[in-house]
Amino acid sequence: MDFNDLAAFASVARAGGFRDAARASGVSASSLSIAVKRLEAKLGLRLLNRTTRSVAPTEAGMHLLRRLMPLFGEMEAALDVLNAFRDTPTGTLRLNVPASTARTILPGIVGPFLQAYPGVQVEVIVEDGFVDVLSIGCDAGIRYDERLEQDMVAIPIGPRVQRLATAASPGYLDAHGRPTHPRDLLSHACLRIQFSGGAMAIWRYQRGEEAYQLDPAGPLLVKPSLALDLPISVALGGGGVIHMFEEMLQPYFDSGELEPVLEAWWVSFTGPFLYYPGHRHVPAPLRAFIDFIRGQGEASNDSLPR
Repeated sequence: MDFNDLAAFASVARAGGFRDAARASGVSASSLSIAVKRLEAKLGLRLLNRTTRSVAPTEAGMHLLRRLMPLFGEMEAALDVLNAFRDTPTGTLRLNVPASTARTILPGIVGPFLQAYPGVQVEVIVEDGFVDVLSIGCDAGIRYDERLEQDMVAIPIGPRVQRLATAASPGYLDAHGRPTHPRDLLSHACLRIQFSGGAMAIWRYQRGEEAYQLDPAGPLLVKPSLALDLPISVALGGGGVIHMFEEMLQPYFDSGELEPVLEAWWVSFTGPFLYYPGHRHVPAPLRAFIDFIRGQGEASNDSLPR
């Protein structure tokens, strides 16, 4: 078997398509297609099901991919050992993150990290559902604690406490009234989002011992929830009430374009974690990223009043 053909198959299977694999690997889509067809001919088996919209491994292809990934991982680990002979690490760091993290947390981290480690290239894959980071070729992911698996190493990243905020434009609230209780939202135009896995984003509220979970109706549903700019734009135009991370809405609170709604009921929760498998070699780019965010956390703690 030609190793390059196996690598081409793994790249396409992980990326879910020839074009995405070509962008990630730097090899043309046509070259990848030829390599996969050559491999299938040698094996006498179809490894990928191809349609005009998607590419997915067949059952035989999935079995082959599961056996190949540990081998590729060992090869990458062997090459990564050479980073010990460099002053600063080099290589690619692949992160799988939800859209909210890509917008609110990574901007303050990735830029300074790239300046500190110019030899590292960061690839960010935005995806809301929880995924097996190894199976899709990522080094680590960022998720909240309720989405983490037991065998993962988890390191705090970003703010340790966050809130989900509810807001609407002053014009909308003047026209439709200002809710004083979460139940009042059931009679308002609520702008909803749905995660890529199909689950709806539930609106949760708590004040003292009172807690409410709402699944309100509304004129707009965005799915998956990656296009977060759309419901924000509709809310800014007076189209309804929005509910999402406070950090996303804070600039509009500061400008007065949006007005907080039911702020006394907003729910606080623990911030996200960087997670990665604890049973494999940690590549030098990921180790540098871990050290960097730990250093940021220590700097933040030092700046707090004593």
